[in-house]
Amino acid sequence: MTEHAETLDDVRRGMVPAHIYNDEAIFKLEKERLFSRSWIFVGHESEIPQPGDYVVRRVLEDSFILTRDEKGEVHAHFNMCLHRGMQVCRAEMGNASHFRCPYHGWSYRNDGRIVGLPFHQEAYGGEAGFQRKGQRLLPAPSFDTYNGLIFISMDAAAPPLREYLGDFAFYLDYYTSQSPSGIELRGPQRWRMKANWKIGAENFAGDMYHTPQTHTSVVEIGLFREPKAEKRKDGCTYWAGNGGGTTYKLPPGTLEERLRYVGYPDDMIERMKESWSADQLAVIGDDGFMISAASAFPNLSLVHNWPRVADGEDVLPFISLRQWQPISKDETEVLSWFAVDAEAPEEFKELSYKAYLMCFGSTGMFEQDDVENWVSLTNTAAGSMARRLLLNSRMGILQDGTEVVPALTPAQFSGPGIAHTGYGEYNQRELLNRWADYLAEPVKAPVSAEVGAPTPHSTERKSHSAVKKS
Repeated sequence: MTEHAETLDDVRRGMVPAHIYNDEAIFKLEKERLFSRSWIFVGHESEIPQPGDYVVRRVLEDSFILTRDEKGEVHAHFNMCLHRGMQVCRAEMGNASHFRCPYHGWSYRNDGRIVGLPFHQEAYGGEAGFQRKGQRLLPAPSFDTYNGLIFISMDAAAPPLREYLGDFAFYLDYYTSQSPSGIELRGPQRWRMKANWKIGAENFAGDMYHTPQTHTSVVEIGLFREPKAEKRKDGCTYWAGNGGGTTYKLPPGTLEERLRYVGYPDDMIERMKESWSADQLAVIGDDGFMISAASAFPNLSLVHNWPRVADGEDVLPFISLRQWQPISKDETEVLSWFAVDAEAPEEFKELSYKAYLMCFGSTGMFEQDDVENWVSLTNTAAGSMARRLLLNSRMGILQDGTEVVPALTPAQFSGPGIAHTGYGEYNQRELLNRWADYLAEPVKAPVSAEVGAPTPHSTERKSHSAVKKS
């Protein structure tokens, strides 16, 4: 680790070595020490609503089948046959009561249990040669959900998901719990970009500074009511627990008036009032802040925005979730979902979806602006000169560490964590500090699972337990 100690020390003081955005050794270390231990978002329960529904998702190179079994319980199975290692599910989504390996025909129920082994008696001598009873597809090392969001950790000793999220769960609720029924997802749209995965996560975590420059044209064409992009500085950035994001500053008014200003109809507002805590409502109603973009460490980001959808002053809010899936040191697969309150009126859902497509997704106007920047940064970070350059990520603090603008007090901001108004890179520094902490800590070798051992795996760890749909 000595060879990277200086790099990580520079990151911690807010001077970021440019080469970390396109470096093979750094990427190898991320795979080994970060993605092997973090909780990684892989999907949502609404994507598999019926018994037998499944989707296939990855954590780096590892493929998992997320499936709802016949009892309604959700599982995450490693997508590899116990026999010779063939993928047992090669479709991206569908409905199946069983998965059959195309290589030799071993088959498994959608709860993971093996049920079919051709010529079991002739080839293995029955149970005496291979104990079929109790064998199942390898479950994810750790598996948990929050508000229907499905996460996997490759670390069997990972802390509970709720503990890992910490106070950021307070802000996740704005995106994922606007009513007792939660959200439903459409997607994901998927595309690849020649850019490092960290750049998008940092951008969504708190970069309000780029909006007046990168997205000037979006404002000039009248997509938003606010006449100037620099109005973003009136909002704040916040970091709490294992994530952070940005807010807009809303005009004066009551809670209901501010939510209507964002475009929510009265029936949805009433359900929000029932679903959110007093402090969550106070952030909007008393403090006048509305959540916008955010990132949960390491690679889940969220967006909440409200563009105009037609001529006039009317706006329509949308929510989007996205995962930055690393492919290599200089390539990322983006998975982008549209999310909407499950109890929202159907007309609202359709118009909100159009607003999402207009702004984000593979053809969104914001998307095109951002990707151009991120690709350029990644390309430039590959050269030898980038190893001589420390990027200044100290916006918001003076040379002695004093904050340019003091943090908001509890009387000014009702949410947990630390919030600042104006421009700053507090959140980018927090995200990269966590990144540095993971990369600095070696990983213990995982324990191998032996297939067909004399004492079969008849039970799963608690962290593997199926989750019932609420």
